[in-house]
Amino acid sequence: MGRVLQRIQFSTAFYLLLLLFCFQSQVLCIVYKVGDLSSWGLPPSSNKQIYSLWSKYNTLKVGDSLFFLYPPSEDSVLQVTKEAYGSCNIENPILRMNNGNSLFNITSTGEFYFISGTQGHCEKYQKLRVGVGVNGSSTDSSASAPSSSDGSSSYPTVFGSIPIQAATSASVFPGIPGFVIRTAMILVLML
Repeated sequence: MGRVLQRIQFSTAFYLLLLLFCFQSQVLCIVYKVGDLSSWGLPPSSNKQIYSLWSKYNTLKVGDSLFFLYPPSEDSVLQVTKEAYGSCNIENPILRMNNGNSLFNITSTGEFYFISGTQGHCEKYQKLRVGVGVNGSSTDSSASAPSSSDGSSSYPTVFGSIPIQAATSASVFPGIPGFVIRTAMILVLML
C-alpha cells in the first residue's frame, strides 16, 4: 500500500509541475517580413517611405526577428551604425547579410539601423531604422531625408535560417523568477 501511495503522490506532483509549466510558458516572438508583401528593394517613386511606414505600424520586441527577402545577385542588407545610416555609408558594416533570405534576431533593446548593400540604394530610401523599447514597443522611424527625420526609430529585420524562438515566462507567482519555482518543484519531486 505504501508503494501505491508513493506512486500516486509522485504522479500528482508530476502533473502539477507539468500544469505549472503550461501556465508559465508562452512563445511571444514574431518573424516580421520587412516591407510586408514587398521584398527588400528600392521603394517605388510613388511610395518612397515604405520602410519608415512599415516600421511605424509594427511593434517589435526582444525575441522577434526581421526577415529580409531579396534577390541575392542584386542586393544585400547591412546592419550599420546610426552615423552610417544617416550618411548611407556602406563601408565597414556591423553585419553583412547577402543570401537573399536574411534573418536578423532581435536580442536586445535599442535602435537598429539597416541599409541596402548596393551602392546608391540607401540614398533612394532603401533603409530601415527600428527601435525596440523596454516594454516591447518600437519607436516611430523615418527613412526620409535627414531634414525630415524626427530622431525616433523603428524598422524590420533579416531572414536566413530558421529563427530562434524566444520564450517568455509569465509567473503564476509574481515577483518570483520562473527558474526558482522550477527548481523548487524539482526538489519537491525528488523527496
